[in-house]
Amino acid sequence: MNNKIIIINGPNLNLLGEREQSQYGSLTFDKLKEKCLKKSVELKIEAEFFQSNIEGEIVSKIQDARKNFDGMIINAAGFTHTSVSIRDALSIFKKPIIELHISNIYKREEFRHKSLISDVVNGGIFGLGPEGYILAIISLEKMLKNENR
Repeated sequence: MNNKIIIINGPNLNLLGEREQSQYGSLTFDKLKEKCLKKSVELKIEAEFFQSNIEGEIVSKIQDARKNFDGMIINAAGFTHTSVSIRDALSIFKKPIIELHISNIYKREEFRHKSLISDVVNGGIFGLGPEGYILAIISLEKMLKNENR
């Protein structure tokens, strides 16, 4: 494989472009997905884009990804701060993972400053807006080629 990634998005990210534009910008979820898939094609990476508002669906997707994907980008959104189950599933993945947040979680409410998943991922990108997804795809591609480990 070596070129197949999954981009997992948590709760409320399906409402990008509608919600809190000061935090998340005006780009819609569908446009973000389109940009990510376009960048993946440019880098000769096969990418799947997934979003769920349901914790168990995200856990199942992470578990299934072990068999089908070489790397993962995850924006667990609000579950970043609350989900031990997502953290445990990520720790079982055993392949490169990048944690991503559109907003800078450290400039927001105190409860957002703690990520339960940071210690089981390879690295993180936060506060760079939707462009962070593109940077994560580029970084993950380099990791998969052993250029960025």
